[in-house]
Amino acid sequence: MALERVPAGPEIGMEACGASHHWGRELERRGYRVKLLPAQFVKPYVKSNKNDCVDAEAICEAMSWPTMRSVPVKSMAQQDMQAAHRTRESLVGHRTAKANQIRGLVGEYGLIAPDRHPGVTARRA
Repeated sequence: MALERVPAGPEIGMEACGASHHWGRELERRGYRVKLLPAQFVKPYVKSNKNDCVDAEAICEAMSWPTMRSVPVKSMAQQDMQAAHRTRESLVGHRTAKANQIRGLVGEYGLIAPDRHPGVTARRA
């Protein structure tokens, strides 16, 4: 692997994306310092059509600025928690959509259903 030829210690910059946290953990484990840059901060440095070479140049340019903000590398526990929250949010959205669909369909037959899910109670401030 090419990484074994690079001495430990250099700072490595990557655009924050789906697999960047995995690779960030792997590189940190091997002794590198990792900076994950959000895509919206790298985009202004892209000079032409998007491809790997142009992206790498833009990341290098963005890394050269000392005030450039980076994203911390997430631990596996943090990623697991985020996945659980995203899955739950998706399930709640699907449940709400299905309840609205059913309420609309039975409304066509003259049945008026309450617009609250039976498991949800109103809370007063």
